Amino acid sequence: MCLKKPVLNLLLFFGILTSYGQHAIITGVVVDENNRPLPNVNISSNTSGTTTNGQGLYLLQVVADTENTITFSHIGYQNILLENLLLNTNETFEFNPVMKVNVTQIAGVEVSPTGQKKLEGIETLSPEMVRNIPGANAGVENVLKLLPGVSFNNELSTQYTVRGGSFEENLVYVNEIEVYRPFLVRSAQQEGLSFINSAMVSDIDFSAGGFQAKYGDKLSSVLDVSYKIPTSFSLQADASLLGGALTLETLTNDKNLGNITGVRYRTNALFINSQQTQTNVRPNFFDAQTYFTYGISSKLELNFLGTFSINDYENRPRTRQTNFGTINEPRALLVAYQGKENNRFSTALGAFKADFKLNEKVNLKLITSVYHTVEEEFSDVITEYELAEVDNDLGSQDLGSPINPRGLGRQINRARNQFDALIFNMYHRGKLKKENTLVQWGLKYTHEDIRDQLREAEFIDSAGYFIRPPQSGIVNNQPEEPFTGDILPFEGAQAINFVKTNRVSAFLQYGQHGKWGEHDIYYNLGLRGQLWTVNGVGFDSNTQFLVSPRVQFAIKPNGAQDLLFRLAIGNYQQPPFYRELRDLNGTVNPDVEAQKSWHFVLGNEYSFTLWGRPFSLQSELYYKTLSDVNPFIIEDVRLRYAAVNNAVAYAYGLDVRLNGTFVPGAESWVSVGYLKTEENINGRGYISRPTDQRLKFALLFQDYVPTVPDLKLYMNLVYQTGVPGGSPNYADPYEFQGRLRDYKRVDLGISYIFADESKQRFDGDKAMKLKALSAGFEIFNLFNNQNSITNTWVRDADTQRQFAVPNFLTARILNLKISARF
Repeated sequence: MCLKKPVLNLLLFFGILTSYGQHAIITGVVVDENNRPLPNVNISSNTSGTTTNGQGLYLLQVVADTENTITFSHIGYQNILLENLLLNTNETFEFNPVMKVNVTQIAGVEVSPTGQKKLEGIETLSPEMVRNIPGANAGVENVLKLLPGVSFNNELSTQYTVRGGSFEENLVYVNEIEVYRPFLVRSAQQEGLSFINSAMVSDIDFSAGGFQAKYGDKLSSVLDVSYKIPTSFSLQADASLLGGALTLETLTNDKNLGNITGVRYRTNALFINSQQTQTNVRPNFFDAQTYFTYGISSKLELNFLGTFSINDYENRPRTRQTNFGTINEPRALLVAYQGKENNRFSTALGAFKADFKLNEKVNLKLITSVYHTVEEEFSDVITEYELAEVDNDLGSQDLGSPINPRGLGRQINRARNQFDALIFNMYHRGKLKKENTLVQWGLKYTHEDIRDQLREAEFIDSAGYFIRPPQSGIVNNQPEEPFTGDILPFEGAQAINFVKTNRVSAFLQYGQHGKWGEHDIYYNLGLRGQLWTVNGVGFDSNTQFLVSPRVQFAIKPNGAQDLLFRLAIGNYQQPPFYRELRDLNGTVNPDVEAQKSWHFVLGNEYSFTLWGRPFSLQSELYYKTLSDVNPFIIEDVRLRYAAVNNAVAYAYGLDVRLNGTFVPGAESWVSVGYLKTEENINGRGYISRPTDQRLKFALLFQDYVPTVPDLKLYMNLVYQTGVPGGSPNYADPYEFQGRLRDYKRVDLGISYIFADESKQRFDGDKAMKLKALSAGFEIFNLFNNQNSITNTWVRDADTQRQFAVPNFLTARILNLKISARF
């Protein structure tokens, strides 16, 4: 029994049902006595098996938290037995056996979670867990937001902020290839699919700060994802009320050529129709990805990653009613719409990688990629609104209905924005490994060609006349006096920009394992440099040269086998991408400099056994000081920069996560984070940054019914204090420091496994044998909390007071899903 009966009944009463047995990964290269890779080596465990490919590579999934015996066998060689191997949930253990004449017995192997990455401050996430944890936008980012220090209060978005940074400060790699997101997306319901296809993922590594020089020049975090290398034929099919996906894995008979291809379709209509704005909406999102691996020889492997996606979002809003205010002074915003918005984002990526193993010590890689995005944002929406009081008389038949309308107004929003970007990368990476020393280096060239046409305007009509922008310098006394000047938008931007940037970056880092007296230590010294040049039509070019030193140090005290301390200090400089060069009016400022930050991270990890099961307590105390800060505002998921380096900032906090098998065979965790980040603009004093997310609590929980172990539960819970709610147009942010309401959300998933690797109940043709089948349901926003992402500012015509009307996120939603694998 994994839970006592009263406890289980209590969990069932609150809807907290199930989770499933977790796994660990064993991977490596099998070689002979002459260090030549061995293909077609049979590898088997208590419950599963695989074979090495043409380069001797293998990946085997085993059951975690239980002892396993792994057997390596090949005709002409003696077996290798790896006995009593006990791995923790989601652990990746690297084992590179040498097949010799005599049988090798390796007994009692027990390693710490995440192995090498634990020393480097890297979080390793289980791909299987990512695929099962429910979320309105399920996937890698959905699980990242359950880590301390990572947050964003919009369940439809795959964007996230890390320790006070912006969305633009996070590096994302897939198979060492940097990926990008659409530029013009301004609301999460337009965003659609994440670039990362979680069904194709094999490894997920994440660092929230203090990362090594090899990763790049962004200020906040790095997400490093690897796609699968197929070991056999497999076809995965997933379907739900939100869309569907197909994932195909193939491998040639000689096991030299492997391919994994994924196709996904998604619609957000189910979520959008749950919001307070009544609308006719057609949000359709589609993407296709393919990844080829071809082993030419034991030394050379070629890889190709290709992706294509289309986000097509058409929205015809009709009406909206939002009640807000206090119990004593309730108010309502009533809105009627005309018109529509139609946005389309098309992206494509092609990347080629050659991986050359010169010998057992030297590995060389050459990576090239081309990313192209064409985006259009066309909209014409007329909004008529009124402010009203709300009937709060408990005895009234109209309780909750709007009464006594006080303010009338009209707003016209128009956009004709077109964006075209071509980004080319060529990258060389290498490493030299000798005993306990690892030297890595890299050289990268990036060319960005941006073509941007920005034409958007917002007109505000009040009492029969258009309100001019307050900084136009022209007095408008309508209706008392006639006015014959030009009609100007209250807020607008019009620009055509052609911008090209060239970046040459390089890094060199040295890592060493050794001894400090009786203590085990690990250190890494790294240095990055970048030469960045921007030029374009209508402005002079600008060139910057940046150097960033970084160091990581870890120590494992003698006699404390389960205790580790880490220290990371580094300089991080982020040269601006096009978004950071463009100001609120659409004008490009080529003189924007790189934002700079120093990271100071002190971490600790303590592994222990509780109730006979492995647990890990991880904590990080961090401080970041930032200079040459380019202030920004957040409108849903749209970032708008000041395009000047006129601020300084800081961020500090504490992240704690308790991870372990609270239920045997099922990983769960609890995380708590505290963050404070402020900025000082033009020397006026410190105010909260838009990402000042003070307190966070998150729970990822998995369980199963002891008497029906195939009935699983997956749940995530997030509580976060509110972030600053922004300010009205043209208003001074120093005068508007109110916060949004706290963010509270619980997503619950329940499924039943009809078949899996341990019980294949449906026989058929060997190639198309049903290997796994599950079905279930998900409840998003289980307790139907009213969370908000931004405020709409509305002026009372009588009192001239401005009211912050919250824009609420999605309500409770039921989703059905089914998954099958052949």
